[in-house]
Amino acid sequence: MPEVLRTDKTWIQKTPGVCGGRACIRRTRITVWGLVEWRRLGLSDAQIQEQISGLTQPDLSAAWTYYEQHREEIDQDIKQNEEA
Repeated sequence: MPEVLRTDKTWIQKTPGVCGGRACIRRTRITVWGLVEWRRLGLSDAQIQEQISGLTQPDLSAAWTYYEQHREEIDQDIKQNEEA
């Protein structure tokens, strides 16, 4: 069963076998680390939403909250992706 962090109308899930079990937006393969990377590259929330169909502002807010609460985990995911 996926681990779920509920925040208002959206949530973050970690599902074994989906994106390596990394934190993703609700029932998707949109990783929190990927969203954080886009933000670091200077994309605004609106620009990220333009690129990902169906992504909502509450989804992004949940991702940013998750990152603030799990910074070390997400930074490690980003590092592992850069090394791949």
